[in-house]
Amino acid sequence: MVDSCWYIQQARNGNDPLQILSFLAESRDIATCGIISAEVGRGVKHPKHLERYRTAWSVMQFVPSSNARWDETLQLAWSLDRRGITLPLQDIHIAVCAHHIGAVILTYDEHFQKIPGTDATDRIF
Repeated sequence: MVDSCWYIQQARNGNDPLQILSFLAESRDIATCGIISAEVGRGVKHPKHLERYRTAWSVMQFVPSSNARWDETLQLAWSLDRRGITLPLQDIHIAVCAHHIGAVILTYDEHFQKIPGTDATDRIF
């Protein structure tokens, strides 16, 4: 599952995130969820580019944000907060979605390292 900060950092570095993901998709499944596409999509400046992202997301494995996923997000956020670990809700929800399908999160965000059971990395080999 590709986190929004990965897309953003790749674009800031002058790379085309979708081209990189297209290459990666030749050897593995790529996943997304609604909160990731909304976070990334809101920052895309041109409608033509947004359509390109939407097309790419439409062929990725999609984890729906069902009531069950949101309930898991609430439970995880609550339990982390009780341990003194306060993280952005969107990161917790992304982790829950990734857990649901057994996905590794491709990210530069260190918050994911604080979520028990989350497998997160900044590179794919």
